[in-house]
Amino acid sequence: MTTLEFKFEGEKEKRIFINQIKENDQVEGIFWVREKTMITSRTGAFYLRLRLSDRTGEIEGRVWDGVEEVSSLFEHRDFIRIKAQATSYQERLQLNIKSLKRCAEEEVSLEDFLPSSDRDPGEMLAELIEIGQSIENRYLRELIMAFLRDEEFTALFKRAPGATRLHHVHLGGLLEHTLSLVKLIQRIKGHYKGINEELLVTGGILHDVGKVLELSYDISFDYTDEGRLLGHILLGVQMVERVISNIEGFPSELAMLVKHLILSHHGEYEWGSPKRPMTLEAEILHHLDDLDAKFNGIQEFMKKGEEGVKWTDYHRMFERFFYVGNGEER
Repeated sequence: MTTLEFKFEGEKEKRIFINQIKENDQVEGIFWVREKTMITSRTGAFYLRLRLSDRTGEIEGRVWDGVEEVSSLFEHRDFIRIKAQATSYQERLQLNIKSLKRCAEEEVSLEDFLPSSDRDPGEMLAELIEIGQSIENRYLRELIMAFLRDEEFTALFKRAPGATRLHHVHLGGLLEHTLSLVKLIQRIKGHYKGINEELLVTGGILHDVGKVLELSYDISFDYTDEGRLLGHILLGVQMVERVISNIEGFPSELAMLVKHLILSHHGEYEWGSPKRPMTLEAEILHHLDDLDAKFNGIQEFMKKGEEGVKWTDYHRMFERFFYVGNGEER
């Protein structure tokens, strides 16, 4: 097998995305190599198994011929141009790759490979700033606005995903999730007695700020070294501590309560929470955060199903199928 000299004039206009591929399609285009594995088949022959992605999803690709030669042309995390045929194996689409070549990043439109929020990040940030400015407690307001007026932070905040797998997995997802959570907090205002509502809103805005450092989101959604070694909870507490240290007279007890909200928002030790919630505000924050994340994750998973199918595929993380019903848009 040898590589072909591809001529994709006007490729941008006729690009096929993974969610558009159907069985028996002849596929030509650029994809990002998320995983690359050399496999030995039952007959002892080698084949190359790839996990390819773009902004709409992932698909498995396989190279059967000239495996060693082809494998030497690229590495995982490279972009490749392919010619392939879409086939179905065990009721899942995969690409039988006939030829490929590595692409330089300058040949690639990165917006084709990272999904984005449906909402404008600037509008979402402006909405969150308005909420932050309405906080009457001047210490909490100064803390929030120190983040939301920081250009370096907000540039990352508007771009970061909410997670790499479960929920809000798109550019702007972190900001979208944060705003959604804060709106949920506002909806229960006055419902429970004895709640410091401004502290709770502050926790909602700041609970995931560490994710701007935990996650990487230039070519794909992944974890930084800091993210893997420290995690967004510790990183978030460190960020908040630095800001608080620059606010003169910030009450020590209030600082402790804000940091507890961040430290406990995952709720349980087995979910990566250094502390379990020990205040009313922390308990509410944990449950609303969990609700928003899971609802988004389930809803996005439902959208991936085929039109007219009543049940989704099995969701491994939730360990269940989900009923879609008559297939109407949700």
